[in-house]
Amino acid sequence: MQIAIDGPAGAGKSSVAKSVAKVLDILYLDTGAMYRVVGYKAMQMGIDTLNEEKVSELAENINLDVIYKDGKQHMILDGKDITHLIREPEVSINASNASKHKRVRQKMVKMQREIAAKTDVVVDGRDIGTYVLPDADFKYYITASEDERAKRRYRQLLDKGIETDLEQLKEEIIARDYQDMNREFAPLKVADDAVLIDTTKLSMGKVIDLVISEIQDKGR
Repeated sequence: MQIAIDGPAGAGKSSVAKSVAKVLDILYLDTGAMYRVVGYKAMQMGIDTLNEEKVSELAENINLDVIYKDGKQHMILDGKDITHLIREPEVSINASNASKHKRVRQKMVKMQREIAAKTDVVVDGRDIGTYVLPDADFKYYITASEDERAKRRYRQLLDKGIETDLEQLKEEIIARDYQDMNREFAPLKVADDAVLIDTTKLSMGKVIDLVISEIQDKGR
């Protein structure tokens, strides 16, 4: 079984995907984290993520492993667990920059499809239902207002002890939305057969219940 969950930054898709995977007792794959690793690696190497040739070469040769430990996904780069390091605000826009490049996406998508072909999985990202897993059994597009998404990301960062500016976060979210929706290759958009859920005024618990109920109603 393949469950695809797409949506813009801060909409809550990762929280929903993780919870759905836990309830159904299947694997969860955060594809956005994979692009964050590419962005992080580029930053560490001093590579401009807008330089398509250099970032593509980096991605094609990256030493990245996705492992599951204690019920959580861990990103292992060059043998080191960097899961906590890729959530810094500056990594976000670099991840978006890197994800625009066709060769970068092809490499990451190849890895994602290999994982999804082996087991039941919940996958979240920005082009899962439209490009990565176009034949997924269930597809959802989760969104929310820009203000609400900025507030959620702000709270997440504060909980992790990361000080940031709310207005700056909102500006970064708007910039990333535009970039993700307007990239030439596999842009962020709602799949024709996806269920659209606006979470602006909904609790995560309610959204999770909606998704789980539909899957279970269809006998999965």
